[in-house]
Amino acid sequence: MGGRKTEIAGNGEGRGSCGCASHNDDLESPDRRALLTATLAGGVALAFPAAGNAADPRMSRPQAGDVFVFAIGDKAKSVITDADLTVGGAPVLAWPMDPQTKTIRDGSRLNQLLIVRLDASSLDETTRGRATDSGIVAYSASCTHALCPVTGWRPEKHIVHCPCHNSEYDISNGAKVVFGPAPRPLPALPLKAVDGAPVAAGAFTGKVGAGTT
Repeated sequence: MGGRKTEIAGNGEGRGSCGCASHNDDLESPDRRALLTATLAGGVALAFPAAGNAADPRMSRPQAGDVFVFAIGDKAKSVITDADLTVGGAPVLAWPMDPQTKTIRDGSRLNQLLIVRLDASSLDETTRGRATDSGIVAYSASCTHALCPVTGWRPEKHIVHCPCHNSEYDISNGAKVVFGPAPRPLPALPLKAVDGAPVAAGAFTGKVGAGTT
């Protein structure tokens, strides 16, 4: 598919990309290394996803009421507000955070999210029901094909792109797969707005990770 591609930013300035790609020049960039470090946090948790979840809140999946913090960049670990997200801007990589304990749920890479703000009128009915009134939506950042972080962005089509095997998802239409080997959409995380910031309104709409179910 044609169209301009950009890389998803951690704070609207830095760029992130998939640590699974094979281009040596990209692998040497500081921003790529930073993203790889963030997405591989909790690697043991990925191999044994059921182990320790109840005991370690960092490994727990996002909970209703969680806020979100930047995963990488100059604003890493800062809370994301509506003001940080421009309509049509590149999605940011984020972690959920318990607002009471300030625990960032970064113990498993499966907790990493894409948060993006679109024109609310461009969202299909189902997606609009999961978005804030200002058009902010959230999805798992892990490709459902092989778990690479989904880091490419095609703003003119509202498509996020996985650079590992070229899967593409339409985030204005429930992250439906529009190209590539991914077997299913990216799971969405329903949102609501609280005090000018997106907040989790429930759990993921489906299984996070690779596979058909």
